[in-house]
Amino acid sequence: MKQTLIVKLAPTDEQHTSLLRTMERFNAACDWLAGVAFANQCANKFALQKLAYRECRERFGLSAQMAIRAISKVVEAYKRDKRIHVSFRPHGAMTYDERIYSFKGPDLVSLLTLDGRIVCPYRYGAYQAAMLDRKRGQADLLYRDGTFYLSISVDSPEPAPNDPIGFIGVDLGIVRIATASDGTIFPGNYLQSIRARFARMRAKLQRKGTRSAKRKLKRRSGREHRFQAHINHVISKTLVARAKDTANGIALEDLKGIRMRVTVGKGQRRVIHSWAFGQLRAFVSYKAALAGVRVVFVNPRNTSRTCPECGCIDKKNRKNQATFSCISCGYTANADENAARIISVRAGLPCHAA
Repeated sequence: MKQTLIVKLAPTDEQHTSLLRTMERFNAACDWLAGVAFANQCANKFALQKLAYRECRERFGLSAQMAIRAISKVVEAYKRDKRIHVSFRPHGAMTYDERIYSFKGPDLVSLLTLDGRIVCPYRYGAYQAAMLDRKRGQADLLYRDGTFYLSISVDSPEPAPNDPIGFIGVDLGIVRIATASDGTIFPGNYLQSIRARFARMRAKLQRKGTRSAKRKLKRRSGREHRFQAHINHVISKTLVARAKDTANGIALEDLKGIRMRVTVGKGQRRVIHSWAFGQLRAFVSYKAALAGVRVVFVNPRNTSRTCPECGCIDKKNRKNQATFSCISCGYTANADENAARIISVRAGLPCHAA
């Protein structure tokens, strides 16, 4: 499995200037190449290389491999939608491969720039230190708030998934972010209050519309995304650890396209559209793969309306957001806990195994 390792670069002032100039020139080349690709409707790397490689190097002074990386970046962007003439920000990520960067010890990296190679120190924490001895692949040079980072692709060992004795079903929601069939609950009230506060501040800054307000809006946007990612990391780590400790797998609802399927009132639109279930699902999947825990996805249809005792499926079983009460056998439970139990049961069926 490929994982991303981010380390902070600590260049001298001269190295910082050189890296910034190289990044801006690289993205200017990408912008020009995007125009060539769009004009010729060319989404093939080798065809675009034949069309523009030599002129790209002459125009922007890039090395041979930098030009190849710029062409690859443009083709990947253009492939997504050939109707769009893509553009690139001056400080967008710059791609490095093994030919134009290398490590020179435990805390030094050599990077090719327009001024030749520079050897730059980098800083990392305990989490990164445990991964630095793995095989490294391509890297992206990032520039955020005046600081350079290197995002490195590393190979991580992926054990064979376990043969689970059962599955922990996980119901995702708004009032409760996640409810597991083993009784683990992650309440969403705190998260929703933070999101509401971010939303109010965002609306206030958007109405103001000044340059300083836009700068603050950008900073707060990054903070909100980091907060959401932190919450999802905590939830996914806990679920995977519990599954591994009990020799279980994890069962999730297949929620692809839920935003298209769910109809909500105007007051709830912000809540449902800011719900990062896709990120949480991705976090659970990759953490489970690294831990050797099997993950399956089940059909979410009627999970909140199905009785686990008698199998009755009826809209009336869901009395309200919080309560499940079967109209056939009288079984009652918290609605989210009941849904998690149904997901767990469905995961045990052979047709749902991943």
